[in-house]
Amino acid sequence: MRWTVLDSPIGEFSVATDRGSVCGTRFGAVGDAATEPADETSRRVVAELRAYFAGELTGFGVPVSVPRGSDFERAVWREMTRIPYGETLTYGEVARRVGDPGAARAVGVACNRNPIPVIVPCHRIIGAGGKLVGFGGGLDRKIKLLELEARVALQRAWS
Repeated sequence: MRWTVLDSPIGEFSVATDRGSVCGTRFGAVGDAATEPADETSRRVVAELRAYFAGELTGFGVPVSVPRGSDFERAVWREMTRIPYGETLTYGEVARRVGDPGAARAVGVACNRNPIPVIVPCHRIIGAGGKLVGFGGGLDRKIKLLELEARVALQRAWS
């Protein structure tokens, strides 16, 4: 597994690749992360992340592999990838979509355990009534990501 760190509007952001796919992301720099991508997959994901943070990319195309997680967590992570760019769902809505309407809190736990934040967009899940609650990277980062996507979505809708 290789880590690469890049500067972004939400601070340093690290991405791990292995065997041709993205297998992890972290807020901040990972100890042995390189600042320059070392292989084609790393170059591609760093380019996509830079384009995303610049408001030029609304969907990631890099392959993703998730090495762990319960069946429920994997279902939640799959559902996250179905939330359109610039939109949000509540924890309860995601719980209903994965077939367990009473599992809003468990959705929150799955969000916290998401091994690939930003690319698997857990920031698009919000609390009931539109409340911004919980985010492993901190609410300030969640707000920045949601603001970025809302701004870009509006610009695209009005152009």
